[in-house]
Amino acid sequence: MRDVAARAGVSAMTVSRVLKDDRVSPTTKERVLTAVRELGYRRNEVARTLRLGRPSGMIGLVVTNLGNPFYSRLALGAESVAEEYGLRLVVGNTASQVQREREMVEDLISRRVDGVIVVPAGATHRHLSPATLGGTPVVFASRPPSGIEADAVLVDDFGGARAATAQVLSEGHRNVGFLGNPPGLFTAAERFRGYWAAHEEAGLTPHEAWVRRGPHDIATAEAAAMELLDREDAPTALFCTNNRITLGAYRAMRRLGTSTALAGFDDFEMADMLQVSVTVVSYDADEVGRQAARLLLDRIEQGPDAMAGPARRTVVPTSVVRYA
Repeated sequence: MRDVAARAGVSAMTVSRVLKDDRVSPTTKERVLTAVRELGYRRNEVARTLRLGRPSGMIGLVVTNLGNPFYSRLALGAESVAEEYGLRLVVGNTASQVQREREMVEDLISRRVDGVIVVPAGATHRHLSPATLGGTPVVFASRPPSGIEADAVLVDDFGGARAATAQVLSEGHRNVGFLGNPPGLFTAAERFRGYWAAHEEAGLTPHEAWVRRGPHDIATAEAAAMELLDREDAPTALFCTNNRITLGAYRAMRRLGTSTALAGFDDFEMADMLQVSVTVVSYDADEVGRQAARLLLDRIEQGPDAMAGPARRTVVPTSVVRYA
């Protein structure tokens, strides 16, 4: 700022007033802005925040896998709300590693973000409590907090899985296999519960030999589907718990040339272009991010007592879509 002032022939205070858009004569303002452009000056917002003791104007978003379209849509939704408030969104990816999550959140707090949205990686979340984070507001997305009280925005995992499985059963299938993430994940457990509930409501009991609760990406889902579909008593339909597992199952079906009915959680681009009919559980992933950001900003605006009120939970609804 002193360099800008020297070039423009004014005081540093005058430069500050121009940058804050305070009243300065047009001639002086133009001299200062010309010096700013010539020198490539940019105000150090982090240093300014520390000096003034004000919020940083940033919120953090920590997710488990940015390669999954769900999380990129969630980020876009959160960013759209942040921009309405003149805030910046800082995004980090943990690769589902709890230690990396700890380090990433601690780093964001050290940079004085105003609050954090977290899609948690582990089964317990005491390290994400506002008390542990020095009072910084935290909102959970996609998965609820465990061991602490905090706001959360979830998808109707149980209801969506139940509705999609019921749709497959209504088409006459009685042998419906299940391909899902490990049961330790909240979303995986809820979607398995919905799959099971749909069978019970139809007076059926799923065949446990057709259940695989371990696949976590396209490759492992393809291998699990190959194993299920290449047996003599293969299921005639599959329910998959996310878009990557659905795509893995589809690859196995193509390799084996089966006519297995396919259903899965999460809509995805080009689902209507597959060479088989597919039933998907659809929802607005952007809305998960928008709702989480709104809850977080509400907590931030409450000030020092932001986390004193009861924890709130919002559930984003789902619908079943069939691509023929």
